[in-house]
Amino acid sequence: MPPPKSILVVDDETTIREVVRRYLERDGFKVREAADGYACLDALATHIPDLIVLDLMLPGIDGLTITRQLRLNPKYKTIPIVMLTAKGETNDRIRGLDLGADDYIPKPFAPREVVSRVNAVLRRAGSTPIEPGERLTLGTMIIDAGARAVTLGEKNIPLSAKEFDLLYHFAQHPRQVFTREQLLEQVWGYEFFGDASTVTVHIRRLREKIEADPSEPKFILTVWGVGYKFES
Repeated sequence: MPPPKSILVVDDETTIREVVRRYLERDGFKVREAADGYACLDALATHIPDLIVLDLMLPGIDGLTITRQLRLNPKYKTIPIVMLTAKGETNDRIRGLDLGADDYIPKPFAPREVVSRVNAVLRRAGSTPIEPGERLTLGTMIIDAGARAVTLGEKNIPLSAKEFDLLYHFAQHPRQVFTREQLLEQVWGYEFFGDASTVTVHIRRLREKIEADPSEPKFILTVWGVGYKFES
């Protein structure tokens, strides 16, 4: 029997932390709490959780800053993050996804929804849709599926887990046009609760990393009115 997954719940509202903790524990998770940004970082220094439920608006260090710091740190960069946001904060949700959050939940929310999102994100994080050992060579780009590594010419391209999955999906289907909704379903999975702006954010991040000029992309092209396609 595998040990229970560990969740770090970070929110400055005691009631929210307690309710989320209670529902997660009922579902078999091991849960720790942090009341602000500094407490979150202290908790991470002593134990790396399987997932973080992270409030956007925190005293001390806000959730966006924490997300940015974690994604830049090799020790923490792969921890899935479910971000809690106030209703109507669309721009902040997009910024959170842009920084590397895996999903978001607008407040107010039902506690069972948090449990459902956490389970869905953990399933996606643990899935292995890529064939190990497969290696794709596309012009000057080499995608090594086994190592989950990308090189462009002589340059190693650091990608997040979802950026790699998205690029790999494109590379497996060169010149095929995908809508954002199709990419959500095929790359993120039907259990993903976000919207199509998630795809837009990840496309932009990929272009910034693999294109010589992201404003004039050569690999990931926009098909206006439809979606995107990959050219090698």
